[in-house]
Amino acid sequence: MKIEHIAIYVKDLESSRNFFQQFFGGISNDGYYNPKTGLRTYFLTFEDGARLELMNRTDMASKEKLPVQTGYAHLAFCVGSREKVDELTERLSNSGYPVINGPRTTGDGYYESCVLDGENNQIEITV
Repeated sequence: MKIEHIAIYVKDLESSRNFFQQFFGGISNDGYYNPKTGLRTYFLTFEDGARLELMNRTDMASKEKLPVQTGYAHLAFCVGSREKVDELTERLSNSGYPVINGPRTTGDGYYESCVLDGENNQIEITV
């Protein structure tokens, strides 16, 4: 068994899609729209076959995202080396995305950084 995809609701569908395309190499489909529900989605596929569904609805509720709460915590992307973690973290920081920790080696031995996307979703970048 494998996880087929992860889905997250976002306020700005186009901006979120561009973020994952620009910084993580996601390849997007053309999108989907259901006029009955107001649902719009994009599926992004990444190099290793992992898929992320970005979703938006007109009737969607929006709550403040706290750093530590139940439910979604973060998406983690493995970039292959410490140097690539450093480079991507710097690119994101220079593009205005907040780095909330790292790059650093964690207590359990991971080398990682954590940034916030444009909607304050935590994105972990690791080796």
